[in-house]
Amino acid sequence: MKLNLKNPLIFLDLETTGVDPAKDRIVEISLVKVMPDGSREVKTRRLNPEMPIPPQATAVHHITDEDVKDCPTFREIAKSLAAYLEGCDFAGYNSNKFDIPVLAEEFLRAGVDIDFKKRKCIDVQNIFHKMEQRTLVAAYKFYCGKELEGAHSAEADTLATLEVLEAQLEMYEDHLENDVEFLSEFSSRTKHVDYAGRVCYDENGVEVFSFGKHKGRCVADVFRDEPSYYSWMMNGDFPEYTKKVITEIRLREAASKIK
Repeated sequence: MKLNLKNPLIFLDLETTGVDPAKDRIVEISLVKVMPDGSREVKTRRLNPEMPIPPQATAVHHITDEDVKDCPTFREIAKSLAAYLEGCDFAGYNSNKFDIPVLAEEFLRAGVDIDFKKRKCIDVQNIFHKMEQRTLVAAYKFYCGKELEGAHSAEADTLATLEVLEAQLEMYEDHLENDVEFLSEFSSRTKHVDYAGRVCYDENGVEVFSFGKHKGRCVADVFRDEPSYYSWMMNGDFPEYTKKVITEIRLREAASKIK
């Protein structure tokens, strides 16, 4: 089934040095840009993560330090990549929980501010888990009737994810709408404000903490009553995007008092 698109939709998959979005770096990125007319463009490149690739990561994606030693760093491609992503929505497999947060952290480290929260993001894994509860390899076989060759290579996984979403739209046509906004909402599990899920929206759309001693409390109230908590988070081992979110909340509240 052809995707019904208003904006270009980029399917992405990352191979990284590990699984912590706050600390680990990209070693390979693959993008499949699907245009509203159905045409596609595939871009894949390896990156120097500026840190050693752990053996356990290499065991998964088979990319070594030697493979990427002469590759550009993310900082070197950040501006051109941001331009390529401009005006696009996004899709991936487990992308809301991993790929998008990792990419957001890389852009922030490079000094390029891209707010993915303003884009529609479809997580094909969440659709699959809501419907069938399987893995990408099983999803590909289940929906597409084929074995996934080259699993855990960024390009193979990205192209497979695109095929799975198209097949999902056909199989669940009575439940799913061929619409990016619907699919983005359907494949989002929680209303996180930041990618790490440290701050969430409550039922009234207010930002609240989802961890620690202030779990469930309004972020703005906590910072007003205990200003040192903001400093503790900013100096702590939290993702850069989480720090960006709490800073925006703090500045917003300060501006409202001035008014």
